[in-house]
Amino acid sequence: MVSQLLPFSCVDGPGSRLVLFLQGCNYQCKNCHNPHTIGLCDACGDCVATCPDNALTLINLNNKPRIRWDSERCSQCDTCLAVCPKQASPKVTHYTVEEILGILHRQRHFINGITVSGGEASLQLPFIIELFQGIKASESLSHLSCMLDTNGSLSLTGWHKLLPFLDGAMVDLKAWQQDTHRYITGRDNHAVFKSIQLLAQQQKLYEVRLLHIPSITDYEQEIEALATYLLQLGADTRVKLNAFHHHGVVDGALTWPSCTQTDIERLAAKLAKRGVMNLILPSCYI
Repeated sequence: MVSQLLPFSCVDGPGSRLVLFLQGCNYQCKNCHNPHTIGLCDACGDCVATCPDNALTLINLNNKPRIRWDSERCSQCDTCLAVCPKQASPKVTHYTVEEILGILHRQRHFINGITVSGGEASLQLPFIIELFQGIKASESLSHLSCMLDTNGSLSLTGWHKLLPFLDGAMVDLKAWQQDTHRYITGRDNHAVFKSIQLLAQQQKLYEVRLLHIPSITDYEQEIEALATYLLQLGADTRVKLNAFHHHGVVDGALTWPSCTQTDIERLAAKLAKRGVMNLILPSCYI
């Protein structure tokens, strides 16, 4: 279940990449910039009658109700997202592995690899494993790197299934302390630390991402522990600092302060002072 397919991206891993954003997430982040990717559509039909373009139809597929989305009619007004009671989107496309491999084959001369993101991509782990396995087994596609953008909640069992076909992962560390992480996401971060550690040991941790939300996240308060931890991951691991902004967020997070360039540079300076040098800062601030 894909919420969006980007043929080209230069910000979702190394080089130019095709990016799949999969629908569904197991976190309930208050600050989510794409909240419509969290839930899974249950075909309740609430969005159908409200669509001004008549781009949505309630159908029966294999004795199961489903919303059919007509992308040609859709004007992207997002009325359907506003009325959905489950923070879901009916504007998803169901792809088979063979269909994605076909798209990659047509794009193979123009990209360096594929990144699967979300939502939380690892919730559709069997699809990702089969897709990455197919890429590695294809003579025309095997040069493409296979990357995962994740919140790090995948179990160690899941990672061991994926690792043989994975070239690298980008993991969000949304907070240091458990209480802060639960406040932001609704989940603790035990699995995140385990995922980061395993990926670092296997030399497949491409990047740790820190989304800085002034007065909400605890990176600065826990700077000593955070810096010590990041240094243990190896000098090759990128630490990407992202700045929180209000675009796409809903409810209480709209009252949270935006992260400025000054905020990011202060956090970067504190990390650098403690030896964390492979820092990636935003190229622009919204």
